[in-house]
Amino acid sequence: MSDTPDSAVRTYTEQHRTAFLDDLAEWLRIPSVSAQPEHAGDVRRSAEWLSAKLAETGFPVTEIWETPGAPAVFAEWPSDDPDAPVVLVYGHHDVQPAAREDGWNTDPFDPVIRDGRMYGRGAADDKGQVFFHTLGVRAHLAATGRTTPAVHLKLLVEGEEESGSPHFRALAEERAARLAADAVIVSDTGMWDENTPTVCTGMRGLAECEIELLGPGQDIHSGSFGGAVPNPATALARLVAALHDEDGRVAVPGFYDGVAELTETERALFAELPFDEATWLRTASSRATAGEAGYSTLERVWARPTAEVNGIGGGYQGAGSKTVIPSSAMVKLSFRLVAGQDPDHVQELVRAWAKSRIPAGVRHRITFSPATRPCLTPLDHPALQAVARAMGRAFGTKILFTREGGSGPAADLQDVLGAPVLFLGISVPSDGWHGPDEKVELDLLLKGVETSAHLWGELAAALR
Repeated sequence: MSDTPDSAVRTYTEQHRTAFLDDLAEWLRIPSVSAQPEHAGDVRRSAEWLSAKLAETGFPVTEIWETPGAPAVFAEWPSDDPDAPVVLVYGHHDVQPAAREDGWNTDPFDPVIRDGRMYGRGAADDKGQVFFHTLGVRAHLAATGRTTPAVHLKLLVEGEEESGSPHFRALAEERAARLAADAVIVSDTGMWDENTPTVCTGMRGLAECEIELLGPGQDIHSGSFGGAVPNPATALARLVAALHDEDGRVAVPGFYDGVAELTETERALFAELPFDEATWLRTASSRATAGEAGYSTLERVWARPTAEVNGIGGGYQGAGSKTVIPSSAMVKLSFRLVAGQDPDHVQELVRAWAKSRIPAGVRHRITFSPATRPCLTPLDHPALQAVARAMGRAFGTKILFTREGGSGPAADLQDVLGAPVLFLGISVPSDGWHGPDEKVELDLLLKGVETSAHLWGELAAALR
């Protein structure tokens, strides 16, 4: 256990609260929207602001790393303990597009504090959650009397996460030696809710493809030719219908190869969460749940692989009728992957499955987008337990565990660096990521500061 006095961390955090929030508001005023070319200069300005602020915080090394797109920020603060483990913190400084006419009550890039919340684009996703580490490391030093962190601390804050991180994998590979770490902390995540602090233990991976079926050289008359030539729209419908079996399992042969099954302990921990299915359905705007038989809703979205139809089309789509056999049809599919599945292997399985189900006289093309690997840290991993202890000290309550059903660049760091990925976030569902009036709860943000302050000593002890 770290010897960081909890009360000293809390006192230091409160003493520096105002200056910390003022700095965060200043950063939020920079509209670092990576998806909009007209804001390219602002994304660079955001990187420069953060680099300077990290140097002011005390990081002896701060660098702006160029990519073919937006710049990333790297910082490093070596420990004076030669045996200290190395910890890398990941986050991003770019934000989603936002405009007052989208439904914001205030200017999205002029942050305001109201009712204990800070409203502004990036307040939660992800500037607020990156920035709490700056005060956290200072509180760690102040409370312990150290002059350097208890771990060799590194930060990597990318500038293109909200644009799909198109250059992140290449950057991680190119800079792998500089980024080498014993553990990776991802602060681009959240908790179950305001009253239930949680630690995420993993994210699903993702493989996406588009399948196009090609029949006649042009649309042809269904009276003259119908029933006598293959119809690509019919073939596509049969292909999609064959994607799942009657139990909701993905029917692609070999799809479940290597899947890490849930343990009874994990299932019990999921069941501890205050999950209300009726509320969840209202959030999903759905009338019923569905999915793989034998699993709960949370287990389905967090720990089981899936296949979904994201878009489908073919033939005439306008008003009235046009009685043709279409020349082509297409479907977009996505496969969420869990620990133990290899995206390259899944892609080959899907290619073979699709090819085997295409009738004579129909050609097909299948195109995959770049894949994302799943990542999962075992519940008994010392680094994960260190994160849970640090958060427990800050919140003063039992910490529960979740997973994330989506995907992100964290898996690239796990894959390239060969280090466990841990998730530390204080955002809650009501923060409204990507929507109007994005906000962060200030009390929770400061709990993030305290967690960060406790974390470096906890990890130093756990990873030796």
